[in-house]
Amino acid sequence: MVKYLARRLFIWLLMIAAATNLTYFLASSFLDPRANYLAINPRPPESSINATLDLYNLNDHEPLVSRWWDWVSGVVTSWDWGASPKGGSVNAEVASRIWVSAQFVLLATVVSTVIGIAIGVYTASRQYKLGDRAWQQTSVVIMNIPTPVMAVAVVAAGIGLNNQLGSTFLYVSGSESVGVEGFLPTLADRAAHLALPTISLVACGYAGYHFLQRALLLDNIRADYVRTARAKGLTKAAAIRRHALPTSIIPVATSVAFSIPAVFTGAVISETIFGWEGMGRYFVSTIGQNDIHGVVAVAAFGALVTAIGAVLSDAVVAVLDPRVRVS
Repeated sequence: MVKYLARRLFIWLLMIAAATNLTYFLASSFLDPRANYLAINPRPPESSINATLDLYNLNDHEPLVSRWWDWVSGVVTSWDWGASPKGGSVNAEVASRIWVSAQFVLLATVVSTVIGIAIGVYTASRQYKLGDRAWQQTSVVIMNIPTPVMAVAVVAAGIGLNNQLGSTFLYVSGSESVGVEGFLPTLADRAAHLALPTISLVACGYAGYHFLQRALLLDNIRADYVRTARAKGLTKAAAIRRHALPTSIIPVATSVAFSIPAVFTGAVISETIFGWEGMGRYFVSTIGQNDIHGVVAVAAFGALVTAIGAVLSDAVVAVLDPRVRVS
């Protein structure tokens, strides 16, 4: 299994490299760093603009391939992702934001997947009963609530809870408090800031896993091998847990990796509402500032997070499916 996962990881690394370089060419074709200086009043001399853009490797008068080679050489040799049109370091911006978004997106993905699978198993094993119908109606309603509306509702609920408790139990803005020291106090502070944004993303994302897991499990519950297990004396719960669930959970695990970009898109809105300085807000600002290098760095981050989800799902599939381990 280790060789299988290593091979999959190598393939994903190649895909990350290809996607990142393709993004560079696309961003260079559509974004215009020169426009940032032309909008200044009074406008700087053309020679001054060219000198500044040359300094940051953003001069559109230079051949695109030449600029790309200088950029990719810096990434490979010194892990330098370039500078913004204003001279800010992309490395510094990403370093301060990447952990903020990584914990945000990955935690929301894991929690929504676990909750969705758990509810899917619960409802499938109680098909058409009260619990099944209640959860289906709840998930349908929540699935149709837009992410901004859900985030605002969660903020209102958090403020209401704080008012009821008479203290700030959950924070509705920012990713950390200033001046908190010590491992446990810092951990508690981060959890208090992370709770509401994660709840908003989980509420918007679990329903898809719920319906997918329910449909797959219902198909497997009726399969001959599950009926045979029941005939040999296993209870319904044991037959589902030992036989039907491992088979039906494989497609769900596979779909997790490809749902991460959607979670990341939702995180852009949630970061804005909850005041998190993560990669989502940075992505929006880089487009507005014609920051080619910043856009490419965000694309690389999105590809990396997707690859992590894909490798984890491959590991789950390899554990659950003996055919993968054998092959």
